[in-house]
Amino acid sequence: MPDRYVDKIIKARVYDVARETPLEFAPLLSKRVGNRVLFKREDLQPVFSFKLRGAYNKISGLSDEAVKRGVIAASAGNHAQGVALAARTRGVPALIVMPKTTPRIKVESVRNLGAEIVLHGSSYDDAHTHAVALGEKRGMTFVHPYDDEDVIAGQGTVAMEILRQQPDDLHAIFVPVGGGGLIAGVAAYVKALWPEVKVIGVEPDEAPSMHAALRAGERVRLDQVGIFADGVAVRQVGEEPFRVAQQCVDEVILVSTDEICAAIRDIYDDTRSIVEPAGALGVAGIKRYVAEKGLHDETLVAINSGANVNFDRLRHVAERAQIGEQREAILAVTIPERPGSMREFCHAIGHRSITEFNYRYADPGDAHVFVGMELRDEEADKDTLLANLKERYQVLDMSDNEMAKLHVRYMVGGRATGAENEVLFRFEFPERPGALLRFLTRMSHDWNISLFHYRNHGDAFGRVLVGVQVPPAEADSFQEFLDGMRALGYTHWNESENPAYGIFL
Repeated sequence: MPDRYVDKIIKARVYDVARETPLEFAPLLSKRVGNRVLFKREDLQPVFSFKLRGAYNKISGLSDEAVKRGVIAASAGNHAQGVALAARTRGVPALIVMPKTTPRIKVESVRNLGAEIVLHGSSYDDAHTHAVALGEKRGMTFVHPYDDEDVIAGQGTVAMEILRQQPDDLHAIFVPVGGGGLIAGVAAYVKALWPEVKVIGVEPDEAPSMHAALRAGERVRLDQVGIFADGVAVRQVGEEPFRVAQQCVDEVILVSTDEICAAIRDIYDDTRSIVEPAGALGVAGIKRYVAEKGLHDETLVAINSGANVNFDRLRHVAERAQIGEQREAILAVTIPERPGSMREFCHAIGHRSITEFNYRYADPGDAHVFVGMELRDEEADKDTLLANLKERYQVLDMSDNEMAKLHVRYMVGGRATGAENEVLFRFEFPERPGALLRFLTRMSHDWNISLFHYRNHGDAFGRVLVGVQVPPAEADSFQEFLDGMRALGYTHWNESENPAYGIFL
């Protein structure tokens, strides 16, 4: 199989519209991880993503008759822009089906490239189903974002360039994985020519579709995926990419949201460019791989796959990068409620930069502190800090508590009394007009909302924390409500047992 793709990749027609991107040395990151790290700068493509390669290779091979009928695709992001620009360059009519939740800036960017836009459904799956049906009805060619041999071959030209730009001493290439088109093309080409070079996929731990498929030995469909790295938020990898990956991919690494944020900053420090979360997966994977393997003095390549990030999201990235780099600890500390106790606590912390300090009177005996503080460079600094504090106080490390980092740190204000039968759920709301009203309308009027906190970072989804008073006798009805909301795209997590809820809310 790899040999078959080599010929297709060599003959791929991508450079009428795509550019050969540089392979840049990252001196700061290289020094920190003790290896030679190179960035493959696909964020410098005309549409700021590698997706242009596969889209144009597919469209360039269409017959004259297919060109007249046009192409259709489903996407809310980089694939949409790639297809639109590729079609315009080739002179092909293009129609892009996008979910209604797609931010306006992305819709307009695709429309400005000359494509017709149809907004349909609340998810990629809805848009995909509609696009396939619409394409069959109009006789248009469907351009799949990853499960197509011509698309895979176009993406494989990234590997062709890497091997030409770095012909010696290459240990591994780290590839972001969503549907699998990019890693399939890269792995097929690399393993055919340089089989000793490792091809390592990187996925968010909240969207591990390829990792789960390789582990199971077959494609699996995830019940839900996190949408922070929306460029790779795919529930099921493509059939053809999975077949290639089984033969050619060495392993798939999972990384956290915080690690992705830290990688975005690493790339910025070395290049002064800002990639999207999916575009930083390769760098996050390198850092985790080096730490786990104890690797030294090897040459490692990260494919920086895209830079289409909404400006509003950068606040969230900045907040989480410190934790992802393990330079900040988020702690919940119970201190005595007496004069001078806060000063004593600050003495116990020592001379550290405080990033956040929330204090709330709890009762005559105790007060709760939600504190963020800078960690020193020493490897065991956090463990030492926790050990010292636990000698005097009750301490809970919340550095990995998603609800605490996303909601509680902005809500510290005291625990409620009288909120009987309260259950707490974290939701991701489709960010569109009427989303909250739809949620409230479907909720029983007999259930009282006792807590509500909403955040959005310029995404297609808003993050919501909701407390609802549900009598035990109505638990089944409430579960039916949750199942119905999930079917509408309102993903949820039960946070009723989260320790941050018990301490602060």
